[in-house]
Amino acid sequence: MKKRVVSLALALSMVAGLTACGGNPEGGSAGAEGGYVAEGEEGKVINIYCWNDEFRTRVEAVYDKVDHTSEDGTITYLTDGCEIHWTVNPNQDGVYQKKLDEALLNQGSAAADDKIDMFLSETDYVVKYTDAEADIAIPLTELGIDPDKDLADQYDFTKTVASDANGVQRGSTWQACPCLFVYRRDIALDTFGTDDPDEIHALCSDWDKMKSAGEELKAKGYYTFATYADTFRAYGNSISAPWVEEGSTEINVDPQIINWINDSKEWLDAGLIDSNIKGQWTDDWNKSMGSESKVFGFLLPAWGIDFVLNPNWDGEAGAWAVTDGPQAFNWGGSFVHGCVGTDNAEHVKEIMLAVTANKDNLMKITKDYLDFTNTQSGMEEIANDESFGAEFLGGENPFKYFQPAASSIQMTTLSPYDQGCVELIQSSFGDYFQGQVDFDTAKANFERAIKERYPEITAVNWPE
Repeated sequence: MKKRVVSLALALSMVAGLTACGGNPEGGSAGAEGGYVAEGEEGKVINIYCWNDEFRTRVEAVYDKVDHTSEDGTITYLTDGCEIHWTVNPNQDGVYQKKLDEALLNQGSAAADDKIDMFLSETDYVVKYTDAEADIAIPLTELGIDPDKDLADQYDFTKTVASDANGVQRGSTWQACPCLFVYRRDIALDTFGTDDPDEIHALCSDWDKMKSAGEELKAKGYYTFATYADTFRAYGNSISAPWVEEGSTEINVDPQIINWINDSKEWLDAGLIDSNIKGQWTDDWNKSMGSESKVFGFLLPAWGIDFVLNPNWDGEAGAWAVTDGPQAFNWGGSFVHGCVGTDNAEHVKEIMLAVTANKDNLMKITKDYLDFTNTQSGMEEIANDESFGAEFLGGENPFKYFQPAASSIQMTTLSPYDQGCVELIQSSFGDYFQGQVDFDTAKANFERAIKERYPEITAVNWPE
């Protein structure tokens, strides 16, 4: 059960155990061996592991001890004489997790200034690090943070995702990531005679209506979406139970996944999705967001508009608008964790509270970066602020739609196998969508691939 997670925890605890017996005078140890943080005075170097500069820019924007950051972005100098050292590795192909895991295995024996103090994780693999058996991410209460009091304004589903199976919260996030339908105004006008968000929403308020609208788009030479992968998160992040239940070694494929498979095949065969674009995060997918593209829209969270759509758009600002899509769902989120063995517990607490719990700071992040931040009261205020608008969206206030979408999101408990299931179900059925294999072969290919990645999995159960 959970061999990959537990093996990491076991190695970490073994090293930490040696440390606790006197191998390192700093006394760093894992939770299973005693304290969650190293003994002694607060260190001078705060090591943070992440995959891009997103968290660093947010820390620089709101943490009151920031003085300046080096030109290469690797060190942030604080006014109290401490330094934040940023270790950045790309998320692609699991590089970030691999580098983080290697460093975690040396956590117990590492010199004080080399210990990981904070690290980030994404929704797809957050459970790997918040797992109670792994005991890698420090419970927030051990840092002096009371989730019920200090994080009371956060969206409940974000707190659930950052908690272990026992309900102990081991991370926090400045983001909530509800998704909206982001669409091209010029294509809307050409096809439907209007680009008004409420009128467009009426055309795509459920999947059947969106398909009907897709037929109109097709008649005009447009695609509704770029790829079948663009709709996966709407279905996959709305499943009613985890891919793998706690304590089980069997994968349960939710009926929502089958709905995605059937609908994607139907949409592809009908020509409503571009069959030449095989998935997301490819050059073809990036180009589908450009001004020469025939793709009408995308289902994206706020970070997707800021980090993905905006950089790929080569036309004038104001060409895109947002409205509610066929269903509310969450996609993504960067979770911040204190690392067992840190010698900078006070700085970890301060940074986490400044970036993820202070309403004024979260509102600043929203206004500066267009993040949908993790403050229920703040997002409601901005949603009702008639003076607030996004230049990229032609002055439209996207939070008018993001805020109610976030309020309706419910997420099931995650499992350590989510990332593999999400990736492999899409790749296995991609061949089916392209007509290269039949449905049963795609199922068999998924079962083989998932067992190769997770040898402890004993069965894959499909809905009847």
